[in-house]
Amino acid sequence: MKLVGLSTRVVEFDAAPRYNGDPVPPGRPQRYRYPLLLLHSDDSLVGASMGYSPHGEAAALVATAHDVFWPELAGQDPAPVERLWQQLHRKSRHLYSYSDGPLGMLDVALWDLRGQATGLSVADLLGRFRETVPSYRTSWLVGADEEQIAKEAVQTRDSGMHGYKLQLRDGPARDIPRLRAAREAVGDGFALMQDGVAGYTMAEAVRVGRALAELDYAWFEEPIRDRDLSQLAELSRALTVPVLAGETVTLDELGEFLRRAALPLIRGDVYLKAGITGLRKAMVAAELLGVNLEIHAANAPLLDVANLHVAGAARNCRYIETHHPVFRFGLRGDPLTPDAAGMLIVPTAPGLGVDLDWDWLDRHTIQERSSRLP
Repeated sequence: MKLVGLSTRVVEFDAAPRYNGDPVPPGRPQRYRYPLLLLHSDDSLVGASMGYSPHGEAAALVATAHDVFWPELAGQDPAPVERLWQQLHRKSRHLYSYSDGPLGMLDVALWDLRGQATGLSVADLLGRFRETVPSYRTSWLVGADEEQIAKEAVQTRDSGMHGYKLQLRDGPARDIPRLRAAREAVGDGFALMQDGVAGYTMAEAVRVGRALAELDYAWFEEPIRDRDLSQLAELSRALTVPVLAGETVTLDELGEFLRRAALPLIRGDVYLKAGITGLRKAMVAAELLGVNLEIHAANAPLLDVANLHVAGAARNCRYIETHHPVFRFGLRGDPLTPDAAGMLIVPTAPGLGVDLDWDWLDRHTIQERSSRLP
């Protein structure tokens, strides 16, 4: 088997549903554009993936896939995924304008292709650990008050989900009452999380973190910038609520991050940690240190299906994140919606184990490009 072609589409759809009837905030795109990537083999198998591009970077990702990475893959046997990953990883060393994202996007497609060729799901190729993964819901609200947060928290608990995560970063005076409102609404025993999205100063993070400990939150995510390693370590020592960070750290940076930040929880996904191959490496590194790696929603459906496969092959990931349904597009069925017990089912069909909804994709495609062997 060899790779004979790369085809891509840019799909576009309305961003307004993300904001639940409110206007799209200033500076945010009115329409989302995402790249769909398809790797073609000479025996007519197709490996699929997507990029994460809600801010308009779809065209750049498509150009990178064709102009930078396809020449490295053309004519290659896709089966030795590790060898190809190492080849593309070396190429990425000099792509100073990029994170691990483009490599991650291509690696997911290679694993999908490999699974189809072997008749095994990605989770089974990795070594399946479980059939389902508990899911928590990340808030759909933007700029919400205490009453709105309390209502959404209760809805989340009553839906069967295993937790509810807020994303507040307006400072302790405004955020702590809203964090308290969520706990008071759901009562004790239901998992709550707070994601500061690197929006706090060190002093603010200490204050919020102490409140989270009193309110029995499961974790305090990205309270300050991921690369402030000494401050992250100091913050983690000062707090009893577990600090979760590392979402934006590249795979090459992760070793030093694990050593110096010394956190009880770290973050990763198949996009920002260089694919299924990269995230699996990160999972194993974390496990050897006795650390959980909690998988971050990539908000691109094929990437999130890939995340689910990695979670299905790992013990040291407690949850899988579920975000707004606007990011569950272009697939048949509903593989990324939790069941009544709040669980996501790890696919068992070959490769990623999902079907593309070509009717939806055809209606929403605004750009196509193809590269083929001569």
